[in-house]
Amino acid sequence: MQSKTVIKQRLDYWQSVYDKLMPAYIALIDGGVKSYMVDDRQLTRFDLPDLEKRIERAEEKIDELQGLLDGGRRRRAFGVVPMD
Repeated sequence: MQSKTVIKQRLDYWQSVYDKLMPAYIALIDGGVKSYMVDDRQLTRFDLPDLEKRIERAEEKIDELQGLLDGGRRRRAFGVVPMD
């Protein structure tokens, strides 16, 4: 398992990613701007689906890492197969 310091650094990274993407998403949704710059990338309304996926990924990572910091374990994925 990773140390809490490494987990905290990764959490800070994903939080900064989220903090950069949310204002871009809100600005593009509101329609106040035609394009928005995030670091060296220019985003337009055509980039909204990709932006939504990136935000969801950042939220998932933040939740996962916060759970690890709080003493939990990673959630395991499992499937259910319906039977007759």
